[in-house]
Amino acid sequence: MPDFTPRVFSGIQPSGGLTLGNYLGAMKRFVQMQDEASHETIYCMVDLHAITVWQDPARLHAATRELCAGFIACGIDPEKSILFNQSRVPEHAQLGWLFSCVARMGWMQRMTQWKDKAGKNAQNASLGLFAYPALMAADILIYHATHVPVGEDQKQHLELTRDIAVKFNNDFGVDFFPITESVIEGAATRVMSLRDGSRKMSKSDPSDMSRINMTDDTDTIAAKIRKARTDPEPLPSDLKGLDERPEARNLVNIYAALADVSAEQVIADHAGQQFSTFKPSLADLAVAKLSPISAEMARLTADPAEIDRLLARGAQRARAVAEPVLKQAYEIVGMVGA
Repeated sequence: MPDFTPRVFSGIQPSGGLTLGNYLGAMKRFVQMQDEASHETIYCMVDLHAITVWQDPARLHAATRELCAGFIACGIDPEKSILFNQSRVPEHAQLGWLFSCVARMGWMQRMTQWKDKAGKNAQNASLGLFAYPALMAADILIYHATHVPVGEDQKQHLELTRDIAVKFNNDFGVDFFPITESVIEGAATRVMSLRDGSRKMSKSDPSDMSRINMTDDTDTIAAKIRKARTDPEPLPSDLKGLDERPEARNLVNIYAALADVSAEQVIADHAGQQFSTFKPSLADLAVAKLSPISAEMARLTADPAEIDRLLARGAQRARAVAEPVLKQAYEIVGMVGA
């Protein structure tokens, strides 16, 4: 296998507001990897994925700009990283078609997210929703990305990306696409609902109290933490004591991720505390960490022309990487005039 340039790729759908789950599960790690000199970093608003379910066009437009503002407010530097929205770089969709011809139907049918999102209404779901893991593989491999920071819920799709890369390489007798590694680490790679510790924090949850939005003001952040569902028991003396307490474990994980310490350290510092004491401490920490981000997002979204300029520049830089990869892929497959 050839030596590939160490390169990070990841993306987030602009299908609604950013939440604390997006920040702790993804963006915080994006920033850390950007600042590691060993990797080139490419981050994307995956708007083509967003339309696998119907989106209001005006809302999608606004949400893409808001997400860009969120990336920057969280610490992504458009000069250090390539930052763009997916639909501006047609090579994603072009390679996605090649991969749709490499991937197998059975692979797609096994995807847990397909089963969850389509549910009993699979016959009425869009073809895009069924096939989007092939496009996700193209998002990654069009840049020969070697590492992808993802949450636990995307691990299966990363495994599929690896399968597609291996099959393409084997089908055509080449060592062209890298076998991408997933990066899943940190105390809160999967942030759960503040109202139900068994469910992931989601922008689609009908209860706004279930999540912290990255646009929430100081008072709202504090109120949501204080009203988060817990149980009547105090914090235990070790992590094992949280095994059957999902709401308690979720708040401990959030505290650890915001404070950049381990969950074990949080327990050591707060063992025996009632949640009436712990939650105000967590609320203060959340406000201190998140309110500067929400303020910066508000400042950035007030200047949409600047956001559009940054996205156009990012797309130009992305295409400089993607175009030669697509050209070579076409040549390998046998496209005339590639």
